[in-house]
Amino acid sequence: MFDPRLGAKILNVVDVSYGGEDGFNQAIVLSSEILSNVKQDTGKYVFGVDDTLKALEMGAVETLIVWENLDITRYVLKNTATTETIIKHLNKEQAANNSNFRDAETSVELEVQAKELLLEWFANEYKKFGCSLEFVTNRSQQGSQFCRGFGGIGGILHYQLDMRSFDDLSDDDVYEDSDEDNDDSD
Repeated sequence: MFDPRLGAKILNVVDVSYGGEDGFNQAIVLSSEILSNVKQDTGKYVFGVDDTLKALEMGAVETLIVWENLDITRYVLKNTATTETIIKHLNKEQAANNSNFRDAETSVELEVQAKELLLEWFANEYKKFGCSLEFVTNRSQQGSQFCRGFGGIGGILHYQLDMRSFDDLSDDDVYEDSDEDNDDSD
């Protein structure tokens, strides 16, 4: 009666003395040596505010996972000198630092166009990115670990994505190259 397609997936067969949850726990203990060699890291995950937002913008996130009390605010800022729009995600400590509201190069004060809790922004916008949204509480051991270890934000991806490869690329590099080409034409 056992489906032969599943036969190839069997790693170990153990005899247990109990039924139900106790039997299941006993089977895990008896199989611990075999299970320790099983790799489960698929690389199809992302965590942290910056990496999760990058993956979200790429459409790579299948399930967005956010702590229900995530205390990060999304600021839409405008540089009054260049009319450039800048989006920053700041926690309370960062928001209290005035340097986050000034242009790093010119020290021009950035004008706040919009201010919204990132949690609310996710709740309103997640469908536009083609993903589902799941909230996590920190009242369980796993939820608490997610909040402490991953900053309370992460995602399960549609496909494997190496976020480190995107750290080297920046918009500034693209603009610098195009400026050099324009200088040659003078």
